[in-house]
Amino acid sequence: MDEPPDARFDTRHDGDVRDAGAAALRPRHAATLIIVRDDGPKPRLLMGRRNRGLAFMADKWVFPGGRVDRGDFAAPAASELSPDTAARLAVEPRHPAPARLARALALAAVRETFEEAGLLLARPASPRPGAGPWRPFLEQGALPDLAALSFVARAITPPYRSRRFDARFFMAPASALLSLERQPDCGELDEIGWFDFDEARALDLPNITRFIVQETAQRLAEPGRPAPFMRFLRGARRLSYL
Repeated sequence: MDEPPDARFDTRHDGDVRDAGAAALRPRHAATLIIVRDDGPKPRLLMGRRNRGLAFMADKWVFPGGRVDRGDFAAPAASELSPDTAARLAVEPRHPAPARLARALALAAVRETFEEAGLLLARPASPRPGAGPWRPFLEQGALPDLAALSFVARAITPPYRSRRFDARFFMAPASALLSLERQPDCGELDEIGWFDFDEARALDLPNITRFIVQETAQRLAEPGRPAPFMRFLRGARRLSYL
């Protein structure tokens, strides 16, 4: 059941608003990964700062993520999504093959984390030749570990934005990374860091990221909670659960 509009999802102050006369864009499928580190007194989240010259969310602190690439639909993996995660991802998929899309979303989250933060969420495998965005995984002898992912939330960018994404947010433990060391010559984010929840909330965050930080804290305390789904319906912000 939908809940009433919530001001926490208002992203008008995050920039990148389309011209008033332009038609709303169709959102692109995208994925984001929240990596949680629990080897200290408090859980810490991996976050990165976007370049200040970017048109979209410039200089903001975010989780690694980006849109689904065509190659994500065919990339190999060391493990597959859990049945629960796959089932939640299949709800209202806007795609003719929900299972394929669910897997591609998970792989996009893993790939983007490497491309933006230089970290591999993967298991060791035999090195093999590779091409395209998955080449670094294959040549380093690693395959994505999809079983480590849990589904946290889904959000569709409001229609008044000039860039729109149908984003799924995943969470995984830092123990599933091949290494905590950032790969050399990798990382599109200006800087990355590990922040506890209080430190994360004090950063310059987009509104949706701030909401996801809070949702992650709640999910760590209650792993089986439903995943929130934020979107616009008939011109109003709506929150439902998957």
